[in-house]
Amino acid sequence: MGKFVIRDAKNGVKFDLKAGNGEIILSSEIYSSLASCKNGIASVQKNAPIAALEDQTVESFEKQKNPKFEVYTDKAGETRFRLKAGNGEIIGVGESYKKKASCLNGIESIRKNAVDAAIEDTRENK
Repeated sequence: MGKFVIRDAKNGVKFDLKAGNGEIILSSEIYSSLASCKNGIASVQKNAPIAALEDQTVESFEKQKNPKFEVYTDKAGETRFRLKAGNGEIIGVGESYKKKASCLNGIESIRKNAVDAAIEDTRENK
């Protein structure tokens, strides 16, 4: 089972969604408050299972409505994704993958793990 890990970050707080094997499968932006960070987690839990898939790595890809996972090629030529909420805001990003299939597996892992993932607060000053 996955879990959201809230942690301190430079100038704020952020979260990572970890799969059952402990690998980070999604990382958030830096939030200025714990409440905002928790809202980000709730947004992932709400949007990830229903998000469309927009594969920007193919020519003439079909634009999807938000919420969506955008799959794209980064500057290094590797495949990445970002999860956008219904309002178009990016609520999480994935690591870079050498193979697109691995990237798509990461998205499926998020869909499965996010909904009922536990939340663990690892900040030093809670």
